[in-house]
Amino acid sequence: MLAREVRDGVAWLRIDRPERRNAIPAAFWGLLRETSAELAADEEVRAVVLHGAGDCFSVGADITDFPDAADVDARARFLTEATTALEELVALPLPTVAAVHGHCIGGGLELTLACDIVVADATARFSAPEARVGLVPGVLLAWGRERIGDHWLRYLALSGEPIDAEEARLAGLVNFVVPAGEHLERAAELAAKLAAGAPLAVATVKSALARADLGSAVESGVLLQGSEDFAEGSAAFRERRPPRFSGR
Repeated sequence: MLAREVRDGVAWLRIDRPERRNAIPAAFWGLLRETSAELAADEEVRAVVLHGAGDCFSVGADITDFPDAADVDARARFLTEATTALEELVALPLPTVAAVHGHCIGGGLELTLACDIVVADATARFSAPEARVGLVPGVLLAWGRERIGDHWLRYLALSGEPIDAEEARLAGLVNFVVPAGEHLERAAELAAKLAAGAPLAVATVKSALARADLGSAVESGVLLQGSEDFAEGSAAFRERRPPRFSGR
């Protein structure tokens, strides 16, 4: 369901239900929460790449695994678990890259919104069809305005129609578009660069972005200037050598 492999400081997370086009069952969200917690505690991991097995990133929620419509408590637990998992992915003190190919629908789109950087190959198609089945794309509505313009947000949320990789880049959903089949290669290049950052500084940048105010940025800068990583980074710069960060 969610396979994991760590190589050279990068954790590769693969949505692994190719026979269901990576449809996301309810249990996926609890597994994602556990994985995020384990990655945050693993000092060997410096960056994360999320991608899909088979011919697409994800077709979204597995509707055959939805809670009983009559069970209000079960529906609330399901939605709470999913949104909490996404919030914890956002809060992960590691840079995250989504590598997208093929369909990226509903819950799949929400996963990319929770990542720091999104790479899409030319086959990628993004959509939020919830309104077509009587639901609302809640995460897209909550987080989409920070990423994309109001008119693109309205189009995606109201029409349910897919947009291609280049349209997604213009909208702000995607950082980089690459030729078909090259999304993992580009994600690996980005992850390697991101993994080279000082862990404490990277975690602080992500925390500051979450708070997004100048006062917290100044406070973070003052704290980081007293860190071992800053001392090492400064020394490495002066000595023209790669830094050896400790995360302290």
